[in-house]
Amino acid sequence: MKKLLLLLLISIEIFAGTQMCGSGTVIRLLSDDNKGSRHQRFIIKEPSGRTLLIAHNIDLAPKIYSLQKGGLIKFCGEYENNSKGGVVHWTHHDPQKRHTAGWLEYNGKKYQ
Repeated sequence: MKKLLLLLLISIEIFAGTQMCGSGTVIRLLSDDNKGSRHQRFIIKEPSGRTLLIAHNIDLAPKIYSLQKGGLIKFCGEYENNSKGGVVHWTHHDPQKRHTAGWLEYNGKKYQ
């Protein structure tokens, strides 16, 4: 059992920080996180059924003011696994060029 748990933890770490692109339906709009770097936050559901929290830095990229529940959004960013499905962040350019540039696309407009 300990070996299985260790293997599971190692495999989770392998996927942490992985660049991920996909799409999903917005199922919940959350309040902006205004502590430190400001982030627009919302939850999407992928076609597979998995849910993801999208944390979009609105200090580095434009906020999507027209975002609505039920809307289809495409994304590319850095994926971090968690017990609720995961979070995608770095959905914008990195001014220090340490991360691959990400983006969001909503209603035909790209936000990066």
